[in-house]
Amino acid sequence: MIVGVTKETYPGERRVSIIPDHIPSLTKAGLKVVVESGAGLEAGFPDPLYSNKDAEILQNRSEIFSKSDVILQVRALGANPENGKSDLEFMKPGQVIIGYSEPLSELDASQELARKNVRLFSMELMPRITRAQSMDSLSSMATIAGYKAVLLAAETLPKMFPMMMTAAGTIAPAHVFVIGAGVAGLQAIASSRKLGAVVFAYDVRPAVKEQVESLGAKFMELELETQDAEDKGGYAREMGEEFIKKQQEMMERVIAESDVVITTAAIPGKKAPILVTTKMVEGMDSGSVVIDLAAERGGNCELTQADKTVVHNGVSIIGPTNLPATVPYHASQMYSKNITTFLLHLVKEGELNLDMEDEITRETLVTNEGEVVHERIRDLLGLPTKTTKESDGS
Repeated sequence: MIVGVTKETYPGERRVSIIPDHIPSLTKAGLKVVVESGAGLEAGFPDPLYSNKDAEILQNRSEIFSKSDVILQVRALGANPENGKSDLEFMKPGQVIIGYSEPLSELDASQELARKNVRLFSMELMPRITRAQSMDSLSSMATIAGYKAVLLAAETLPKMFPMMMTAAGTIAPAHVFVIGAGVAGLQAIASSRKLGAVVFAYDVRPAVKEQVESLGAKFMELELETQDAEDKGGYAREMGEEFIKKQQEMMERVIAESDVVITTAAIPGKKAPILVTTKMVEGMDSGSVVIDLAAERGGNCELTQADKTVVHNGVSIIGPTNLPATVPYHASQMYSKNITTFLLHLVKEGELNLDMEDEITRETLVTNEGEVVHERIRDLLGLPTKTTKESDGS
């Protein structure tokens, strides 16, 4: 079986789906790897590094698709809505595509791939279970986003993060408020603490309090009903409008006292909740910074504009949508480990082996045999529930 690695075509995307060091684990499993020339260059992995690991370098993108049984990408169609369409003409029936595809929001893309009769596995749909932790690329990328968000804030803030006692006087530490204590939020807390800031954090899930405090931050407890704040996948559940309104009122004081606010609250497949209002921003001191990691989903701040810096009343609101791509070497390293582990999970004796009884396989498979098969996506499309679960050894 041949595995193809393509060069990313999404604007500003510098990651690569497989790094050279992970190729031997694939070849050991009986797979051959072909790589589009230049695929890893922007991430710091030039072609000779792939050749040295026995990967074949191909110059023509169409040849990668024509030769490969499996295509590995960072951004497949859906997560690459414009340029990704040009790959459709190269795809062949039965081919497997693995990558990010925004399946819960880009429904047309899933249907297009189904019409091409390709099998799409979406990395966003990886179940949050113990067996799948090593394949969980969303957590890997969130770690990088949380780290880079703090560096971006530190660069923008006209203050230093740590407290310093100098001959010129004492410098007070910066106050950082992190909203959302998932993977990105926890990494933002840890990175802010390492830089010497005083850190406060809030999450609707009370269970994360211990994790927040273990990193040296203070957990802001808002006296609201939160017993249904977490779904079975461990993500924050979408809350009602009344809850959000009360939450915003209670956070106003904390935000006003913060030099930096980092927001990370996102709900898969849905618009991000507005947590930081214009009024709250106007209560912050001039020079303060808001880093909105939910910008790609519309933003947690009312003033956020995706991939732009908006200055309002002297406060900078920054809405990055692809921070992992700004750290492409390690982002690729982590993603490559995730996707390699996942591919090896799907392979048995050098061939694809789809066990639809397996939760990891079943929950990540979006299209198969010419139709959308993922139940959640079928429901969003208004399609009837599929009841047949089958193994495919091809």
